[in-house]
Order: sequence, then C-alpha cells, then structure tokens
Amino acid sequence: MEIVPASLKDPRIQTTMVRVADNLTFEVDSCGDGDALALCLHGFPEHSFSWRHQLPMLADTGFTAWAPNLRGYGNSTRPEGLQAYRLDELVEDVARLIEASGKSEVTLIAHDWGAVIAWQFALRKRLPLQRLIICNVRHPQAQLPWLPEYLLGKDRAEPIAEMFRKTSANAAQFPTEVREVYRRNAAQPGALTAMVNFYRALLRGERSRPRVDPRTPIDVPTLMVWGEDDVALDKSTTLTTADYVSDFTIRYLPGVSHWVQQEQPEAVNNMIKAFIEGDPVPEYRPG
Repeated sequence: MEIVPASLKDPRIQTTMVRVADNLTFEVDSCGDGDALALCLHGFPEHSFSWRHQLPMLADTGFTAWAPNLRGYGNSTRPEGLQAYRLDELVEDVARLIEASGKSEVTLIAHDWGAVIAWQFALRKRLPLQRLIICNVRHPQAQLPWLPEYLLGKDRAEPIAEMFRKTSANAAQFPTEVREVYRRNAAQPGALTAMVNFYRALLRGERSRPRVDPRTPIDVPTLMVWGEDDVALDKSTTLTTADYVSDFTIRYLPGVSHWVQQEQPEAVNNMIKAFIEGDPVPEYRPG
C-alpha cells in the first residue's frame, strides 16, 4: 500500500530501510548528509511524514536528518505481542537508530508519543545527546489515555483522519490528501493494534529494566515547543518542567493545536533553528 503519494513527497527527502537487528528494520525518511544527526520521532497516530516540513530545514542547518517510522508504523517492523511495545524497547530503538547512523553528535526532536520516548531516553542517559527538543508532551509523570483500535479502525481507519480535522486549530494544514496519509498508515493489517500497544504496554507491560525516577535531573539543553490549543494536554502541565530540566527553554504558540510542527511549520522551524544555532529562540506572534 502506498501511504504517502508522490504528489506529497519532497524530492529532497529519501526513504530507506535501516536494519538495526536481525529481526528489526525501520523505514526512515532522510535528508542531508551532515556530520551530526537530527533524529525526529513522530507520535500517535502519525507517521514519519509528520516531519516533512522539518527535515529539509535540518539538512540545510548541517544535519543528517532522520525521521523513522516507529516500530509498528509505516513499513517498519511490526512485532506481535504487547511486550514488544514496552517503553524499554522503544527507548532501545532510539539507541539502535543512533548507532546505525554512525553519528556521535545527536539532537533528538520528538512529538507526542515520540516525545514520551525521548523524555525517557534523556532521563536514562542511554546515549549522549547534544540537544533535546520536545513538542506537546509534558515531562514524564503524565498518564496517557487508552485508545481502543476497534473504534479507531472503523471505516478503514476513517476516525484517524477525522482526528486531525477535528483537533487541529488550522484545518487548512490538514487537507484531505494529508489526512489520507494517516488513514492509510493506520489501515494496514495489524497497524492499529501495534500503535495502540504503545499505550497498553505503558500501563500493563512488564519491565526489563529498573524504573528511573522521573524527578531525575535532565542536564541536556532542552527546548519545549507547545501549541496552546491542545485539546488533550493543558498548558498548565508544562509549568514545573524547569524544576527537572536544568537548561530549559519553552515557547508557547497560542491558537495552535497539538499538531504544532505541522500546523505552524515556519514558526516551529525558526524556533528549532535558533535553538540549535545558539541564538535567542523567537516568540510566536500569530497573525
């Protein structure tokens, strides 16, 4: 099944399969060939396509920019069983991808579920990071909702497409052809079960490693970009983040929804670029 049609593909972005273990391969959108890695992790119910606006900018800034489809998404390996989607495994996937890139300098950029994983990666200090950029997920003490696939999978996953239309503050950024990418992604055989298993495993999965205290200080320079019109996560959940992150910058985007990097790509790109280059991160002024 073609998930992203050619008409929506940026010719600068190439898609390859990256094998990180005997039984684990990731579909990765890549752009650029810089010495440092910018690794972009998507959320639920998204796809690597959600970083289409950021990858060229990151390449122009000097990175090798990768946006993998997380396990279970796109054409990445879709393991069976709840335990394959434990947070421990998802954190290890990030380490596997970094090692496969061959890069030693890494900026980790993440949204939604990708940001849950990225926070944990930084907390556990699994591998060194130069920077951490988080979009619309609070510091890790939040409980996440359980989203049953039998509801989301109705009418060939049409509720997934509708989720973007109904929760976006700027529906023009999610026309039918864009929403269809996410619907086709979720409609693949076994895809929704894999995607929802991220949530189930967080609540019910067994641990393979000791729990890390979420109050453990994070010393990686961190930027949080937050769309204030997020229907699920309130701005108030961000207010104590600086208590746990020693080098912390936050920028709010009023009138922008949870899908912040797709809804206001130019503003978000300007923030990310400034943060990476050590310049003052601009505020967002709508209109």
